[in-house]
Amino acid sequence: MSPLMIYPLGETALVLQAGAGEQARLIAIARQQAHSVALRGYQLILGVGNLTVRFNPLQQSADEVLAWLQQQWAHSAQTLDDVAPRLHQIGVCYGGEAGPDLADVAAHCGLSVSQLIEAHSSAVYEVLCIGFLPGFPYLAGLPASLATPRRAEPRVRVPAGSVGIGGAQTGIYPCESPGGWQLIGRTGLALFDRHANPPCRLQAGDRVRFVPQERG
Repeated sequence: MSPLMIYPLGETALVLQAGAGEQARLIAIARQQAHSVALRGYQLILGVGNLTVRFNPLQQSADEVLAWLQQQWAHSAQTLDDVAPRLHQIGVCYGGEAGPDLADVAAHCGLSVSQLIEAHSSAVYEVLCIGFLPGFPYLAGLPASLATPRRAEPRVRVPAGSVGIGGAQTGIYPCESPGGWQLIGRTGLALFDRHANPPCRLQAGDRVRFVPQERG
């Protein structure tokens, strides 16, 4: 199957826009070509449903990058199972000061608070990509029954480790920042450390499961 399209983004980048359900192939390219792209002078930027390749037009032509990208896409379907995904069990304190929107989200979903916690923590999520903030994981796999619109008024300050729901996705704020997602809990796990290698604890393709913890 061919990608939906490959198109230029200015003179220094090409974007591979994949079809629905093809995120695993984009992740495979980004993971397996990390060393190769560094040698070529490329930079890969993984998004949800797309992969951007930045390059130096003084060193490579757009046609060269296009041919490389098409080759990697064709090869990616054969290498999806080469690396087993890592599973991260992440402890979360739900509700209270850690999750001020928990009751509102439960009411929106027509669930009790305990039912919401059970549903959210029973799912296994896939890290689609890292974005928005350093280490922020966009997680697929939220049960459709838990989808909740973002807050009408974003918060000026969201504490680090906050677990939120925004539309059909759930995620974890790795550091304090503004944010508009509905906050249902918080983890003490550090997701980003600039001194670590790699600095992001979670990587695209990883799996995540939330484990409810008592507030101490």
